[in-house]
Amino acid sequence: MGQPNPIQDTTDFSLVLGGPLYQLFRRAHLTGNTLELVRRRCIIISLLAWVPLLVLSALQGKLLSATVAVPFLSDLDVHVRFLVAIPLLIVAELVVHERMRFVANQFLERNLIPENSRPQFHATIGSVWRLRNSVLAEVLLVALVYSVGILIVWRQYGTIEVSTWYASPAASGSRFTFAGMWYGYVSMPIFQFLLLRWYFRLCVWCWFLYMVSRIDLNLTPTHPDRVGGLGFLSNTAYAFIPLALAHGAVLSGTIANRILHLGASLLGFKIEIALIVMLVQVLVFAPLVVFAAQLARTKRNGLREYGTLAARYVQEFDIKWLRGGASVDESLVGSGDIQSLADLGNSFEVVRSMRITPITRNAIVELGIATLLPVGPLLLTIMPLEELVKKLLGILL
Repeated sequence: MGQPNPIQDTTDFSLVLGGPLYQLFRRAHLTGNTLELVRRRCIIISLLAWVPLLVLSALQGKLLSATVAVPFLSDLDVHVRFLVAIPLLIVAELVVHERMRFVANQFLERNLIPENSRPQFHATIGSVWRLRNSVLAEVLLVALVYSVGILIVWRQYGTIEVSTWYASPAASGSRFTFAGMWYGYVSMPIFQFLLLRWYFRLCVWCWFLYMVSRIDLNLTPTHPDRVGGLGFLSNTAYAFIPLALAHGAVLSGTIANRILHLGASLLGFKIEIALIVMLVQVLVFAPLVVFAAQLARTKRNGLREYGTLAARYVQEFDIKWLRGGASVDESLVGSGDIQSLADLGNSFEVVRSMRITPITRNAIVELGIATLLPVGPLLLTIMPLEELVKKLLGILL
């Protein structure tokens, strides 16, 4: 498959249609050209990670066995990670593709890119595609998963220090079962690779926006979106809601395991919950901050220019209508001067209320709610449902 022509394809910009794994899925008939067959991918990849664990645990008698502290069927972290989080990471690809495919073309349709900077913009699209399709990048992700993700992060921080279906504590370290070996060397790497691949795509997105921010954009201080015409970028945050849900699901599974098997309390994980919410916010909104310098400059220039214009107008208005400058036969009633003064005031207020980033409060709140939503059911571990409903009704009513 040849490299697309970026000049032709700004109308179908995609962060996810590319890379070796995408091409492999196409050859395996797990996706079409535009990420069709999402249900098939969710089922096959989730079952590849989860079913062998079920079978091997059953063969080794650790499905519901009382001989281990954490039998397979009561390991909530595993079920949530492979049957909920992995499908969400896969569904997120389709959502991001559908909701963000026209973003690049919006810069052109809104005339934000000056004519003399169009070649630079198209070159940026080309560099983004090359990065997105990089074979080396995905090879490095696989290496990172096995060298750091599994051997360091998962072994030291992801396992529970009790006997489980996948490992038993020993003096020389954990001794893994056959199910544990599949878990550690197949299932977890699948999950970690999909997650790191999303972080890589967010880096590609950040690179695209950074390169565009280096172009001297045609930003308009009186644009009603209050961000000089970049308001369409605010809506990109909603495309990442499935990714936020996946992070919340992984967190809830991890916490649920420690509550169920180690006697922990949900309130003991306040820092972890806050950190995950902050991580998701940073991942999604940090790329949009690259326009802060241009937007701040546009706002300063707009306040100066519209302030000068307003000063001239109100001085002339004052002279005309309050200092006897108007002719005797000119009536104030029906004059357009009052409406023009009001319009000028509205324009100046738009400039004054400009934001320096295309980030909205609603997007921040809704993304935070999406991240916390999977953790919500764990409130039942510290408060009965009836009492929880009463408190909620007391707040609302």
